[in-house]
Amino acid sequence: MAAKGVGTRERLICAAQEELVQSQGHLEMQAVAKRARVSVGLAYHHFGSKAGLIAAVVEEFYRRLDEAAFSGAKLSSESWVHRERARIAAYVAFHYDHPFAPLVIGALSRASEVLDVEIAFTNRQLAAGALMLQDAQRDGIVPDDVDPHLTIALMIGGIRQALIGALMRKRRPNPEKLTSDIWAFIAAALRLNRNSNARVSNRNKVA
Repeated sequence: MAAKGVGTRERLICAAQEELVQSQGHLEMQAVAKRARVSVGLAYHHFGSKAGLIAAVVEEFYRRLDEAAFSGAKLSSESWVHRERARIAAYVAFHYDHPFAPLVIGALSRASEVLDVEIAFTNRQLAAGALMLQDAQRDGIVPDDVDPHLTIALMIGGIRQALIGALMRKRRPNPEKLTSDIWAFIAAALRLNRNSNARVSNRNKVA
C-alpha cells in the first residue's frame, strides 16, 4: 500500500505501480485512488488521464534507474573498464530488484501511453553512451574504427533483450553470471583486450 508520509502525487505514482504489477499491466484510476487513499478526482487533477499516470510511473522507474546505473551512480573509479562493468552490474541488479521491471521493459514498453517516455530515455542513453565511447577512443581504450553511435545502439538493444529474457524466466539466471555474460558481449563488440584495463589503470596512477 502507498505510504502516507509522502506527497499526494508520489503516493499516486506508488499506488499505480503497485496496481500495474498486481494486475499485470492493467490499471483503473478508481483502483489507484482507493489504494492511495485519495479521491479519483484528485488522481485526474494530478495526471489528467490514466495514460498520463502510467507514463508518470514509467518515468519514475527510469529516473531511479538513472540514479542507480547512470548519471547518479557511484561507480568504480579504478579504470574505465572497471567502471563500465560496474555499471552493467548496477543495471542488472536494479532490474532484478525492482518489481516493476518485467512490465516496463516487456509488455508495457509497447503501450502507446509510455512511448514518449521510452523514446526520451532511450535517446538519452544513446547520446550519453556515444560520448562515453568517444572518450574511450580518445584514451586509446576502444579502437578508432568503432562507430560509437552504431555500436552503442547495438549494445543497448542487446542488453535490453538479454534482460527481458532473464526477467521472464521462471528461474532467473544468476545476476553475477548474467553480468559477466553481458560484459563479455560488450568487450567483444568494443574489441577490448587485456591491456585496455592495465593501460587505463597506469594512466590513472600517473595522473
